[in-house]
Amino acid sequence: MRSMSHTKHSKDDLLVRVRRLKGQIGSIEDALETDEECFRVLQLVAACRGALNGLMAAVIEGHIRFHVVSPTEDQKTSQVQAAEELIEVIRTYLR
Repeated sequence: MRSMSHTKHSKDDLLVRVRRLKGQIGSIEDALETDEECFRVLQLVAACRGALNGLMAAVIEGHIRFHVVSPTEDQKTSQVQAAEELIEVIRTYLR
C-alpha cells in the first residue's frame, strides 16, 4: 500500500480550484451584504456548488487511480476498465 497521498501529485491544480472556491464564496458574501437580488445570489451559489463538485470529482478520481487501481497494471484489465467507468459515473453525477 502506498502511503503518499495522491493529492500531492495534483496539488497545484487542487489549490487553484480551492482558491477559486474562496473567491466564489467571497462573491456570495458580498452579494448578501449589498442586498443583491435573490436570483443573483442563487446564481453565485450554483456556481460555487459546481466548482465544489468539480473539486470533489478530481479528488475522487485521483483516489481511484492512485489507491484503487495500480498505475502499473496493464490498461486492459477489467479492474482498470471498471475504475474508468466509475470515474465517468461520478463525474456525470457531480455535474
